[in-house]
Amino acid sequence: MTVLRSTIGKVFQQEDVNFLLTNRIPRRLLTQFMGWFSKIEHPLIRDTSIGLWQLFSDLDLSEAKNTKFASMHDCFTRELKDGARPLDPGPEIVVSPCDAIVGACGRIEGTELLQIKGFPYSLHDLLGAPELVERHRDGTYVTLRLTSSMYHRFHAPHDCRVERVTYISGDTWNVNPIALKRIEKLFCKNERAVIETRLEKTGDLLTLVPVAAILVASIRLHCLDRPLRHPGRTAIPCSAAYRKGDEMGWFEHGSTIVVLAPSTLSLAGSVRTGTVIRQGQPLLRLSSA
Repeated sequence: MTVLRSTIGKVFQQEDVNFLLTNRIPRRLLTQFMGWFSKIEHPLIRDTSIGLWQLFSDLDLSEAKNTKFASMHDCFTRELKDGARPLDPGPEIVVSPCDAIVGACGRIEGTELLQIKGFPYSLHDLLGAPELVERHRDGTYVTLRLTSSMYHRFHAPHDCRVERVTYISGDTWNVNPIALKRIEKLFCKNERAVIETRLEKTGDLLTLVPVAAILVASIRLHCLDRPLRHPGRTAIPCSAAYRKGDEMGWFEHGSTIVVLAPSTLSLAGSVRTGTVIRQGQPLLRLSSA
């Protein structure tokens, strides 16, 4: 079994094969099918699906609050045991909203940032709102990539209030590094939500942009009473207060969150491209704290 897993892993590591198998397929249709299939509450389907998932990934369920799942979807969106993700208590620290690998980070050059080295995109293409673009001009950004086996819920990075959520419908390209090196402005093509939050301590605007992907075109937010499913672009006024670490929502599988901050926030010292970060660990620092 170990040999089989190693062989399949090597096949998927070949860029051409990986890109072909995860993108040159009916992405939306497969995503809709997976949404339906993952919710089937049948012991054989559930156990086989989760077993295969564990076989070909580093899925670790030891931190899950419940280890008996009704379906594969139930496992995807699992909660963690209390205390599994301790928060950095520093009032000047903005913590990571999720478990992730840091895909790209740094200063926004005017309105330009990177999805991966050599592949820039603009705030305008990502957000589509001129006023919001200007608020993040020359600011700071971090791209947080969730793998399929990671914890899929995301949390408030600091004491804040959600002021508005803008849903933008789109495609479901894979968001792994192989696709990011081949598809320009990928985050700007995929389905996404723009969550505008105001930090309670300083009044700074912090924007979270969860980006959907193949198998995961579903983002759920506690501050809204309905799923995000609208054609085109839909702005939804909101006023929901969160304390640092409060759960804000979840992905139906795994994807990416782009964090946008003004220039008054800087990267925490340990944040580097390629590093693994957990929800609750330092991500940004408030210079005015």
